[in-house]
Amino acid sequence: MPAARTTFKEHRSYTSYRTYTLLATTFSCCCIFLLNGCGSAPKAFTLHGEALGTFYTISIAEPPAAMSEANAKRLADSALDRVNRLMSTYLEDSELSRFNRYEGAAPFQLSGETYKVFEAAQTIAEQSGGAFDVTVGPLVNAWGFGPEALQHPPDAAAINALLERVGYQKLTLHPENKISKARPDLYCDLSAIAKGYAVDAVTEVFEEAGIRNYMVEVGGEIRVSGKNAHGLDWTLGIESPKPGVRDLRTAVRIGQEALATSGDYRNMYELEGRLVSHTIDPHTGYPVPHALASVSVIHPSCMWADGYATALMALGPEKAAAFAREHDLAVMLLVHDAEANHFREVSTPQFDVCRVEPSGQ
Repeated sequence: MPAARTTFKEHRSYTSYRTYTLLATTFSCCCIFLLNGCGSAPKAFTLHGEALGTFYTISIAEPPAAMSEANAKRLADSALDRVNRLMSTYLEDSELSRFNRYEGAAPFQLSGETYKVFEAAQTIAEQSGGAFDVTVGPLVNAWGFGPEALQHPPDAAAINALLERVGYQKLTLHPENKISKARPDLYCDLSAIAKGYAVDAVTEVFEEAGIRNYMVEVGGEIRVSGKNAHGLDWTLGIESPKPGVRDLRTAVRIGQEALATSGDYRNMYELEGRLVSHTIDPHTGYPVPHALASVSVIHPSCMWADGYATALMALGPEKAAAFAREHDLAVMLLVHDAEANHFREVSTPQFDVCRVEPSGQ
């Protein structure tokens, strides 16, 4: 694997207990392509690249007159590289890696950006009762969803030992962007929320540069603003969670918002006749046994959408639905229905108002 693609965990090992999030497809790009054949479109361009161990696609409609494709790409690459240098667990000199190695008693000084992501992560952890937990990485690795392949499943003794190192309560945030951990071997992985933050970071530099109409997608996490090249709100597709199949389930049309989808249908393995999900319960140390296949969240911030999607996936269908209602989230859950051999859908009114027929470009 090229070094440039291993700074964040690649695909199946990407996030803490939600390692592969690519359910949301940029259906809007397909719409633009189809409509371009019907007449000339305003000035627009699409950028492609690699960052954070995955790929990105950025569409910009009606860029400022002085903004070239090369300049826009430099802005995006610079923002993504900055987040990677701060929050990667693969870069030994990243800020997060230095904190993970830190064994001092005094609080550790973070940058404002990394502290902001930790703040959001801790808030979601508290709201979800610990279903979202950035300290769960050692358990994820033990079950074979980290950088190294599984040699054999962990036994009860190994899991109990690792659970001693897990718990968001073992982290303390202090004023002036400082953080401390209750034990020196605490290991934090922000990947379940940092990719969404990276999307937000790109949109922030775009706004500062006067770019108002864009779609930024990094590894399936998406945020849009303004209109597409044809003056319409951006239309985004969400796939059905079917292993080995890319099948459009529904589409949503959003304005100044983000879409994040979490699921395990592309990241599991079979062990002794049963499927093992990469979603690890931080309370038990074992893969979750529930039937939730995917979670899609629409939110003004991609960082929060990313974190909430992960938390809901870990909670399971009933608790996730209750959580979404309690916190007024725009959410769609797809739940396995073994008897009917299809997916049962649960969604909130906030999500449903964004739906469109896939043909309604």
